[in-house]
Amino acid sequence: MTIATLSEVLQPALKQGYAVAGLVTLGWEDMRAYVAAAEAENVPVILQAGPSCREHTPLPVLGAMFRHLAENASIPVVAHLDHGYTPEECRTAIDSGFTSVMFDGSRTPLQQNIDDTAAIAEMAHAAGVSCEGEIGFVGYSGGEGSAGTDPDEAAKFARETSIDAMAISVGNVHLQQDKEGGLDEPRIRAIEAVTEVPLVIHGGSGVPVAQRRALARGSSICKFNIGTELRMAFGAALREAVNKDPSRFDRVTILKDTHDPVVAAARKVLQAFKGEN
Repeated sequence: MTIATLSEVLQPALKQGYAVAGLVTLGWEDMRAYVAAAEAENVPVILQAGPSCREHTPLPVLGAMFRHLAENASIPVVAHLDHGYTPEECRTAIDSGFTSVMFDGSRTPLQQNIDDTAAIAEMAHAAGVSCEGEIGFVGYSGGEGSAGTDPDEAAKFARETSIDAMAISVGNVHLQQDKEGGLDEPRIRAIEAVTEVPLVIHGGSGVPVAQRRALARGSSICKFNIGTELRMAFGAALREAVNKDPSRFDRVTILKDTHDPVVAAARKVLQAFKGEN
């Protein structure tokens, strides 16, 4: 069994100069492909269940799926709740076998975010589970705007919450379909100068690959969340599978055709986060 906590995969990354991918899952087909890709690259992987995934599949089912994959994997697999918004949701994830929870209080005032996140971190740690928090707000492409992370607030947040990883807002945006953006590296340097907590980039699909690679090797950013570009790869593969034989109707047969393309796309993502050696 290779189930791991978030801290267990991020601390080595912080010390050795690489990053671990948090891959956003929507169902069995993509999570299975992500583990196969991580095995092919011989790197750990973080399987993430975000809000849209949880709307489709209950947390106890997702926890069992993640843990089944981990039990049969040759690399460390983290079962991670992404953007948990309530203590109840985080508790359900912990009770369902998740090894990491991300509590998102980034829309609330600083002190409330600190207090709420600290309580979740205490609950998680008591269960042997890691906790990620968010300071600053990461917006959405075509939707809510971002509020950049203040380095002094980040230092206070990390210190007073005892989190294992800290998501920051430094020019990253959720759901961005191109890689024409870029992260604010001076702000990143200012944040990492005042805290030793591993840093996390949400909305990693919008970050140019060259910058992902450079920051994975040369900063405290140890986790990049990648969802949109892999969902696009899955969608393209599914469309091709459906269209190539209109007489097919068995979804198991159709979905099998998405596996290899998604593995290939995930391997490309994972390769950028490897260290120098």
